[in-house]
Amino acid sequence: MGRKFFVGGNWKCNGTTEEVKKIVSTLNSGEVPSEDVVEVVVSPPFVFLPLVKTSLRPDFHVAAQNCWVNKGGAFTGEVSAEMLLNLDIPWVILGHSERRALLGESSEFVGDKVAYALAQGLKVIACIGETLEQREAGSTVDVVSSQTKAIAERISDWSNVVLAYEPVWAIGTGKVATPAQAQEVHFELRKWLKENVSPQVAESTRIIYGGSVNASNSRELASQADVDGFLVGGASLKPEFIDIIKSAEVKK
Repeated sequence: MGRKFFVGGNWKCNGTTEEVKKIVSTLNSGEVPSEDVVEVVVSPPFVFLPLVKTSLRPDFHVAAQNCWVNKGGAFTGEVSAEMLLNLDIPWVILGHSERRALLGESSEFVGDKVAYALAQGLKVIACIGETLEQREAGSTVDVVSSQTKAIAERISDWSNVVLAYEPVWAIGTGKVATPAQAQEVHFELRKWLKENVSPQVAESTRIIYGGSVNASNSRELASQADVDGFLVGGASLKPEFIDIIKSAEVKK
């Protein structure tokens, strides 16, 4: 059984009610490969989760962009995994580089979040990636391996984890890792999983790429052996997201 292609749309901190309705309408009318070819998950801001959940086509799923590291309580401004499950939200994005950089989330904290979310029954898109300085210093593989290790040390079941490699220097910058650069890191990540977790986990875990993915580069990126899909930022708010989903066809 091959790894099913996965396309996530991270809407980040964008949208009004009307804009969200328009995006959902575009998604609902889009012609895309069937669910046995591609798994599609979109991630609106917290306040729009119920609206999107109730209006989105049934073959697409919904993710939150974050959740708290533990049970709810006196944590003003946070949203717990239990709340997401209560709303029937199946997925959550954790460890996005914007939260690591802007909010100081450490790899250990992200690992704790991933473990807690999984334990409650959520599926997790776990994000890792290096900065430009780290890439130029030649430490890309060390950085992403260390970030992955912080997750691996805290979980035993990888069946509900999608690993999203997002080079920080490519997010929202218009700079994209070349297909060869993306493949190289994905290959190294899979090798790390094989050597440090298990060959089965390495073979079955989907490793997706994020960083200025758009309709014009998605097919070439998708053709790489170890690229199992995408986490799309800005382009997921536009009609071209449908074309990115269609790039799953290159894996057939």
